[in-house]
Amino acid sequence: MGEIMESERFMNLEFTKMHALGNDYIVFNELDGIIVPEELKGEFSNKICKRGFSVGADGVIFVQVPSTADYDADVRFRIFNSDGSEAEMCGNGIRCFSKYVHERTNFKNNPLKVQSEGGLRISEMEFNESNNEVVKNVRVYMGNPKYAMKDIPMIIEEIGEDLEFMNLELPVNCECLKKIGKEALKLSVANVGNPHTVIILQENDLNVEFIRKNLNELGAYMECHSAFPEKINVHFINLLNEKEIQIITWERGAGYTTACGTGTTSSVAICEKLGKTGCKVLAHLDGGDLEIEIMNNGNDIYMKGGAEISYDGILKNL
Repeated sequence: MGEIMESERFMNLEFTKMHALGNDYIVFNELDGIIVPEELKGEFSNKICKRGFSVGADGVIFVQVPSTADYDADVRFRIFNSDGSEAEMCGNGIRCFSKYVHERTNFKNNPLKVQSEGGLRISEMEFNESNNEVVKNVRVYMGNPKYAMKDIPMIIEEIGEDLEFMNLELPVNCECLKKIGKEALKLSVANVGNPHTVIILQENDLNVEFIRKNLNELGAYMECHSAFPEKINVHFINLLNEKEIQIITWERGAGYTTACGTGTTSSVAICEKLGKTGCKVLAHLDGGDLEIEIMNNGNDIYMKGGAEISYDGILKNL
C-alpha cells in the first residue's frame, strides 16, 4: 500500500454499512467534496472490503454530484467491487444508494434520477406504512437490455459482433464439467448497464446441487472465459414455473454473492425472451426475493426490492 494510502486522510472517515438481500456495501457521501481521490478509489475499495481485516463488504458506493457534461440527474452513483474494479451498474447497490440518498441527504425527489456509469436509472421509493421517511422498497427502472455480442462484449471468431448469443453452446474446458462429460455449455448473454451470462440448468442437464458444489471453480472459470475479454457476471437459473425462477450468482470482481439485481434483471429478460417465463417474475435468490417486470415488448425493465441500513461507523485506520 502506497504512502498516500497510509496517510491520515483516510482516518476518521464516516461511512454507512448497508445491504440488499445480503449483498453488502460501504457507502461514502461525497456530495460536499471528494473524500477518496479518483486515482485511489480502486485500491481503497479493495482494502476496506477485506473481511476480517477491515470493514468488509462486497463493494463500496460513493454518492456524488452528477457530471454536468452528462444528462439531467439528481445524484451520481459510483460503485467499486471488492477487488477494486469499478462496475458500470449494480441493481442491489443502486437500491441501497437510493435509500441512503432519500434518508440521509437533502435529495428527497421521488422518483430519483440517478446517473450511473451504465446510463440513467430512475428509482421510485416505497415507504414504510408507519413512517413515510423510511424507504421500504425501491423500484428501479433498469433501462433497455442489449443483447448484441459487441455490447457485452463477447468475442467468437465465427459469429458476427452484431448478432445475439442466445441459448447457444459455448465450448468450455472446466475440470468439474469434464468429470460429467461436458465440453460445452448452452448459455445466453445480455447487458443491462453491465454484462451478464445466463446458464439455464434445465437446458444443460444440470442441477442446483452440482452448481453449489462446484460454484467456486465453475463461476471463476466462466467469469474469465476467453470469450469475455472484459470478464462477465455469471448466473445459474433453475426454472420453477413461468412466474418464478431460482438464481445462483457469481459476480465479476466479487465472486459468490447472495443476490445480484442487474443479474436478476438480465436473467428474467433472457428467460422471457426465450419463452421460458412471462413478463412478471418473482426471482428467488440466496439473500431473498426480487420482483422483475418487463414492459413495452421487452424494451423497459423494472426491478423491485428492499434495502437496509446496517449501521453507521467511523473508519479509524486503514
